[in-house]
Amino acid sequence: MMTGHTIPTTTLGADGPEVGVQGLGCMGMSFAYGPADADASRATLERALERGVTLYDTADAYGAGDNERFLAPFLAAHRDEVLIATKFALSIPPDDPTRRIVRNDPPYIRQAVEASLRRLGVDVIDLYYMHRRDVNVPVEETVGVMAELVREGKVKQLGLSEVTAGELRAAHAVHPIAAVQSEWSLFSRDIEAAVVPAARDLGVTLVPYSPLGRGFLTGSFTDATKDLTQDDFRRTMPRFTGDNAAANAALLEPVRAVAGHHGATPAQVALAWVHQQAAVHGLPVVPIPGTRSPSRVDENTAATRITLTEADLNLLDPIADQVTGTRYADMSFTSAGRE
Repeated sequence: MMTGHTIPTTTLGADGPEVGVQGLGCMGMSFAYGPADADASRATLERALERGVTLYDTADAYGAGDNERFLAPFLAAHRDEVLIATKFALSIPPDDPTRRIVRNDPPYIRQAVEASLRRLGVDVIDLYYMHRRDVNVPVEETVGVMAELVREGKVKQLGLSEVTAGELRAAHAVHPIAAVQSEWSLFSRDIEAAVVPAARDLGVTLVPYSPLGRGFLTGSFTDATKDLTQDDFRRTMPRFTGDNAAANAALLEPVRAVAGHHGATPAQVALAWVHQQAAVHGLPVVPIPGTRSPSRVDENTAATRITLTEADLNLLDPIADQVTGTRYADMSFTSAGRE
C-alpha cells in the first residue's frame, strides 16, 4: 500500500485559493456511520493537514451541529492553514430529530449562517454550500441571499450541492459559484452527463463526496444490514442491502485487479479514478473522502500518486452501468432526480 507524502494543490473556483487536491469529509466523526472515537478523529484532522489536506468539509445538519462544534478547536489552532466548508438547507424539526426539511428561504439562510459561524468559532466561512435544493424557492433568490453574505464578510466563496446543470448556470449568473458538491465515484457517475460539462464551462471546481462509495468500494462491508451497526445510515441505502449488495459486491473484482497491478488498495484505485477525472473532463476535482483514522488518511492521500492506464480505465469504466439500487431511497433531493 502506498503511503506517506504531501499532496499537490489545485484551485477552488475560477479565481479562488489553492487547496490540496484532496479534502477531508468530516461527517462521520460525529454522525451517520456509527460510533466514533473523538481522539482518533482529532488525530485524523492533524494527519490530514500534515499530508497537505486543506479543505475540511462539514454541515450544520451533521449531528445537529455537533460536527461543526467538534471541528472548532482544530480550526482555532490552524485557522490560517485550512479552509472550512459548511452547508445549510437541511432543517431539523425540534419534535423529530430524525427528519430533515429542505429550506432555502432567505430568513432561514441568515439564521443558519449565524449559527454555523458561532459553532465553528470563526469570523468567516471559507466555502458556504446550499446543501440541498428546495424547488419551491427560485435558486436565484437563494443565491442572492448567499451573495449578500459574501458582501457582508460572513462568507468567502459559494458552493452548491446536488444541483442540476440548469440550476448551476442560473445560480452562477447571480454570483460566481466556486464549487459544486455531488456524489461521484466508480459507482455513481450520473453527473457526467450535464453537471460536469456545465461546471467546466463556468470554471467551477467539482467536489465529489462519497468517492469511495461510502466505504463499499473499499470492501470494508458487503451488506449494510449484516455488517453495520443499527445507527449506520447506509442501512437505508438500497444499493447496500439484500440482493443489490450481493450483486454490487461482485463488481469490485476489476477494482481489486487494478489494485494488484499498482501495488495499491481498492480504495486507492477508486480515489485515483476520481482524481483522474480532472484530466478526463478538464476541470479541477477535489474529492472529500471521509475517514476517522490517521492511517486511512495516509492511504487516501497516497492515491493522488497513482496514474491509471488506459487498460485500467477500460476495466473500471463499465462498473457504474452495472450497479443495482439507487444511492438514496428518495432520489428527488439529488441532481439526478431532477436532471
